[in-house]
Amino acid sequence: MVHEHISTIFDIELDDLRQSILTMGGKVELMITNSIKSLVERNTPLAERIIAMDHEVNGAEVTIDERCLELLALRQPVGRDLRFITIALKIVTDLERMGDLCANIAKRTRELNEEPLLKPYIDIPRMAHWTEIMVKEALDAFVRGDADLAIKVCKDDNLVDELNVQIQRELLTFMIEDPKTITRAIKLNYISKSLERIADHATNISEMVIFMVKGKDIRHMTM
Repeated sequence: MVHEHISTIFDIELDDLRQSILTMGGKVELMITNSIKSLVERNTPLAERIIAMDHEVNGAEVTIDERCLELLALRQPVGRDLRFITIALKIVTDLERMGDLCANIAKRTRELNEEPLLKPYIDIPRMAHWTEIMVKEALDAFVRGDADLAIKVCKDDNLVDELNVQIQRELLTFMIEDPKTITRAIKLNYISKSLERIADHATNISEMVIFMVKGKDIRHMTM
């Protein structure tokens, strides 16, 4: 009976951990959406709020890290539970870095909003849309232990990479044709590259999910 009681409590603790990670991930998804919304709508106050949200994501990382270490020490998990907790430690690091990248996007947006619009924003919002989907699906795959969904996320990274290349080429054309656009183009290029890196972090999470579920390390493999 005592063992069953401890097991039930541990299950509840693991569920709480899952929920904490999803909550942190939800904040990152919101940061992605609103950092690009602040760019498209030239909404500097919104960009400022995204920069401030980075502190919340940083705090969530610390709290979840502490909880994972506590569970490892007190519950001494094995097998799938052990893999789940150790991978959770890595996932929150990826989420924290995504938050940093969103804050950096917002900082570049704040600067761009003080300058004339270089061009209508079309591909960057598309790129942000797919990046956000990747983050959401990577977290869903983790919580559900869904290796197939994780594989899909890894494959979707190619689409984000292609959009990033397309945007960089277009911005390079602007800079060649008119040197006065260089500063703005470089900042937009930075935003595009930041989205590409966020997608890479979502891929990292998905690769860890595949390892957690199948015990297969697919890092550095072509999907």
